[in-house]
Amino acid sequence: MSAVKATGVAVSAAMAAVGVLHAVWAVTPWPVRDPKEFAETMIGEGDEMPPPVACLAVAGMFGTASYLVASEAGVVPAVGPKALRRLGLRTVSGVMLGRGIGGLALFGTVIGRTDRFLRMDRRYYSPLCLALGAGTALVAGRRAGAADRPQ
Repeated sequence: MSAVKATGVAVSAAMAAVGVLHAVWAVTPWPVRDPKEFAETMIGEGDEMPPPVACLAVAGMFGTASYLVASEAGVVPAVGPKALRRLGLRTVSGVMLGRGIGGLALFGTVIGRTDRFLRMDRRYYSPLCLALGAGTALVAGRRAGAADRPQ
């Protein structure tokens, strides 16, 4: 398995798992005890869960992102116009990198959040977003170069 394909598998699987977690949050605050603890840990403000429709929308976006990465890595069949899939990959990479950098730069300074959220963001959320964004960019860039070369 090539490094690009392995990266695609890992990034796609991680995005799918994050999507499933967001879908679970549409009905329960698991793995924390209650909505207040969820808000403190996962959102960093307030004392309620996000609306279920918001959780499901984010789950759908992660599912789509997972598919885009997997299809570009050659793990699943690609469907739809190539230009649209490539635009989707660039968007996914940009959003994930922006969230990772923005979280580290803004949370706790310009944007106030709970101490618990800040610890989780610095340890897990922002680094995961940076890794997913970089992995998506690698898959998008390497596949584009490979597809343009004669076989």
